[in-house]
Order: sequence, then C-alpha cells, then structure tokens
Amino acid sequence: MAVTLADISKLRTMTGAGMMDCKNALTEALGDFEKAIEIIRKKGQAIAAKRSDREAAEGCVLAADKDGFAALVGIKCETDFVAKNADFIALTKKILDAAMENKPSSIDELKNLKIDGRTVADLITERSGVTGEKMELGAYEFLKGNAVASYIHNGNKLASLVSFTESAERQILHDVAMQVAAMSPISVDRNDVPKDIVAKELEIGREKAREEGKPEAILDRIAEGRLNKFFQESTLMEQAFIKDAKMSVKQYLQNASKSLAATGFRRFTLNQE
Repeated sequence: MAVTLADISKLRTMTGAGMMDCKNALTEALGDFEKAIEIIRKKGQAIAAKRSDREAAEGCVLAADKDGFAALVGIKCETDFVAKNADFIALTKKILDAAMENKPSSIDELKNLKIDGRTVADLITERSGVTGEKMELGAYEFLKGNAVASYIHNGNKLASLVSFTESAERQILHDVAMQVAAMSPISVDRNDVPKDIVAKELEIGREKAREEGKPEAILDRIAEGRLNKFFQESTLMEQAFIKDAKMSVKQYLQNASKSLAATGFRRFTLNQE
C-alpha cells in the first residue's frame, strides 16, 4: 500500500524517528501504526544490543523544581553531536517532565513510566534506533523539602538540586544550587561527613605533619586544624560562597533568614572531574 506524507509525519511525531525510517517502517507494517512503532523499537533494541560494549559518556542532563519537589534526569549517548541534537534534548525534557509530574521514587520506576502509551525505557531505545548510538537513562535524582531549587549548567552536562528548611527569594536558593554544581561538596555540613572520611583526613593530617618534622605531641592538634580546613572546603554550609568569598554559604543564607539552611543536595555531571 502507498504510504502518505501525512502518515510519515504522524509516525515521526509519535516516535521522533527520521522520515525515511518512518516511511520504511510503515511500508513494512502495511500502514499499521502500532506495528510500525514496534519495528522502530526493535531496530533500536538491535542497535542497543550491538553497541552494548560501547561507552556512553556524552549526553544531556536537565533539572527542574516545583512545589517542594526537584528532579534531575540524565540521558547518556556516545557522541557530543547527538547530545546537542534538538530532538535528543527534547526527549530528555519530556522524561524530566514525566518525572516532575509522577514523582517516581527510583530510576527503575522512572524507566517504567509511560509517556504517550510507551515506557521511558522504550522511548530511549527508539531514539537509539534513530541515531544509531547506544543510549541509556544514566541518572535520576530527586529531592523533597519545604523549599527546593535546581540548577542546570551551560551545555546541559551538569545539574544540581538543593532542599532547604524554608522558602526564600528564588535567586538565593538558585545561587546555592549553583554552588553545589560548581564546588561539588561532599555533604551539607560537617556533621554529615561519613566517619571513615573524617578518620582518613585526620590520619592524612597527622602523617603530613610528621613528614614536616612536627613533634609527636602536637600531631593531633595539627591534624584537627587541617580537618577544619577540609570541612570549610568540602561541606556546603561552610564553603566560601562563590559569589562572595568573604562569607560562607551559611552566612549567605542567614543574611536572608536566621533559620534558612540547606538540608540536602544532589549533583550529577557528565564532565570529567
């Protein structure tokens, strides 16, 4: 049967596949849209299987926040060329929108969410068939709080989320989300730093002081001092604020409200660090 341009356009809208892929799928399926979609999906599965050993190190990372819920989604692919493609970015945005609406509690739950009758996992597989590259849902993170903020760094390779004790001017919360993206803290404050990391930093401090020839009697005191510096560099609330290094993030937040503080954060990047 003859395949019309309208049918091809309709299938392309449904799947995001290229015009020729849609035409070939509809021709093979004798005009049956469901069968054509399945043909495109199987093509994606075949490509995914063939390229399973390839590294998907590029991609798109997007984030959003609304009404006390924030989420970030990262879709991985093989090349920066595909990562910058408008349809690939639109797919990532579509999946993020579904996450914001449905608030899945895990990455597996997100994969099984349905968008326009097809699961997120199937949509990614179909896009793999269109581009010929390995693709995967590389990240899903979320936070809930009295207030939340999200930040997407230029280039869509890095995003962050932060939750807070209370609401404040949006720019203030956004600034702290940007701080997380830029400075990659290991915890909200020193009380949240894992004990094994604290012990390791103390031992490093003692060993360094010993190598410098410091007396054994004062090694612990020197190590504690260096641990405090580690906290100031590595914990969000104690880090120097990136827009004004004369104050800490804690001081920046307390300038807005004495009870305003970060309570949690998430960060994901495709960049090498």
